[in-house]
Amino acid sequence: MIKIDKILKDFDKEIENLEKDIEDVLFKAEKGIKLSKQALIGLRILIIENGFKNAKNEIQFFKNIKPQIYSRLIYYVILFNIESKRPRGSSKPQKKYLDYHICKLQNYFNDNLEFYQYFRRGGTSLDALYFIRGKDDIRLHPDNFHFFIDEKFSTSHDSTVAIIVAYDMLIVYLKQEIDRLENKSYMETSCQTSVEQSRLFWTANKTDLIELIYALHSSSAVNSGTADIKEIATACEQLFNIDLGDYYRAYLEIRSRKTSRTKFLDKMKDSIISRMDYADE
Repeated sequence: MIKIDKILKDFDKEIENLEKDIEDVLFKAEKGIKLSKQALIGLRILIIENGFKNAKNEIQFFKNIKPQIYSRLIYYVILFNIESKRPRGSSKPQKKYLDYHICKLQNYFNDNLEFYQYFRRGGTSLDALYFIRGKDDIRLHPDNFHFFIDEKFSTSHDSTVAIIVAYDMLIVYLKQEIDRLENKSYMETSCQTSVEQSRLFWTANKTDLIELIYALHSSSAVNSGTADIKEIATACEQLFNIDLGDYYRAYLEIRSRKTSRTKFLDKMKDSIISRMDYADE
């Protein structure tokens, strides 16, 4: 549906600008909550007025589309609550506070392990139960009762998907904050002195570079694993004269690929092997 695509496109652009332009985390969270609510209201009106052509479209909407925006609402609400109560002063109590919330968020995945694994492995066999409206079987263990109240715009598990995505984002954010406290922005200061005059330009897709950045981080190849994603991304942006935008959202898209989730890394591997094979001839 064209109108839904427009809402998603406009929302993504607004969130990208919000994350890029606003540094005050509480103000950012408040604005993010407002934008998310507006987008959800717009989606709800469209769905109630137009419905779906078939069950496949309904599943696609509640499994993939609505959670894109709903997860941001959850993310910003919890982010505001965490940051507004965050202790000030030395790093030690702050790290303890942030670690506590990371554990709390991760416990949710353990408590909902069956559905978490179903969603993460790309399961589809139970989609008709989880993402079709009207399947209000209490044995499905929904996260809240919102789908009982707003049965025209909710299923038993669209909120669960949104929570999983939101908690993933929050855990990344909190880990970045812990790393920042520990590293004292080491990478930012060193990069400013060494990369300012770079004449290198990234000519592949942005997503390819983001895939490479997450691979570097996952393999602990930079600073023995102590550098966070933002530091590595900032260094690459300066080195290759590129603005990566919302690289975490791009990473979520990489994770949800139906074919190879390491497409660029696979291509790099094939290229270097071909080069070595050619040199051996």
